[in-house]
Amino acid sequence: MEKSIKTNQKINLGLLICLVGFPQISETIYTPSLTEIAQNYAVKLNVAQMTLSIYFIAFALGVFFWGIGSDYFGRRKAMNFGLVVYILGCILCVLSKTIAFLFIGRFIQAFGASTGSVTTQTILRDNYEGNERHQLFAKISAALAFSPAIGPLLGGFIGEHYGLRVVFLSLVILGMSLLFWSLKGLPETGTLSSEKMAGKKVLAVGKAMLFDRYTRAFALLIGLFNGLLFSYHSEIPTIFIERFHFTQSQYGFMGGVVACATIVGAWLSNHELKRQKPEEIIEKGIKLSLAGILFIGLTGLFQLSLFLQVLLYILGLFIFLAGVGMALPNCLSLALANFSNFTGIAGAFLSLGYYLIVSLCTFLISLMHTGSLLIFPAFALVLLLTALLSIRIAKKSM
Repeated sequence: MEKSIKTNQKINLGLLICLVGFPQISETIYTPSLTEIAQNYAVKLNVAQMTLSIYFIAFALGVFFWGIGSDYFGRRKAMNFGLVVYILGCILCVLSKTIAFLFIGRFIQAFGASTGSVTTQTILRDNYEGNERHQLFAKISAALAFSPAIGPLLGGFIGEHYGLRVVFLSLVILGMSLLFWSLKGLPETGTLSSEKMAGKKVLAVGKAMLFDRYTRAFALLIGLFNGLLFSYHSEIPTIFIERFHFTQSQYGFMGGVVACATIVGAWLSNHELKRQKPEEIIEKGIKLSLAGILFIGLTGLFQLSLFLQVLLYILGLFIFLAGVGMALPNCLSLALANFSNFTGIAGAFLSLGYYLIVSLCTFLISLMHTGSLLIFPAFALVLLLTALLSIRIAKKSM
């Protein structure tokens, strides 16, 4: 039995963009400080990079918890309780004295932050359908381009001038601000399910998704694209700081490249939606990303001046990120097409699956780190070819 609690109150799109974007800021704001983390906690750089893997393991568990929770105690409560957990995790990061303590703080921080991703997407799926939903996801994706732009830019400036502790303190302030705004402005949009039906419904939906070839293909696609993005945020800062001799603040401006590329990708997606199916746009995005990755790989193979090498490397990254920005919003929009009646639970399973893939990707790239310019393009090439195979499987399953 379900009790409807939908409201006619208008949803503040700006609030939704901030709520879905703050987990990205939380992840990217400290990436310029990875070398500082290694130095401050007396660990190797690849151990510092594993704070990303810890983050995404917790994120995967969190999206599962909050996704199901949003169906059983409401979207609004899931969001606000998650923000409280996030704030507590950020405080622990500020107080951490050892790398183990930092891992714990990052785990709790990510578990809370994950509500921003899964609950916001559930709210969007509650209220929009068809092409309107595809276009809205693309618009939000374009707006979200500024999340990874803001993160490194702020993190680089704060980390260089005020230190790592202040970076994490800024996240405490961010969490408190979002909690206040959410308490005032976020309405309830979903349904509450009977507690007695919860266990049966969760298992039934999970089993159905596991055996649905179309859904499996899109879960893998979303995991691969997000894995590529966050592997980028794990590996590329060290390339620019250690190989290209950027300062933390200078690397922060690379966020602008991410933002512009994602906006271009979202614009291309919106433009193509007028004449092509989302599945075709996803495949085009993958091919565009492959072109960018091959360009990066070729740049790393030749002996060039530092200026030219940096310029060409950035150009390749731009093409790669534009392709991801073109494909990912359509994957998110299509993934639960077969489970529209259970958006909270289905979103929980979907997010659990793809964030485990993200965690695996960031773990593998940290193990592979050598400082070589060729590690990231080689890794990305394998993931993109797998994504190309996945979208073709999804198209055959329609």
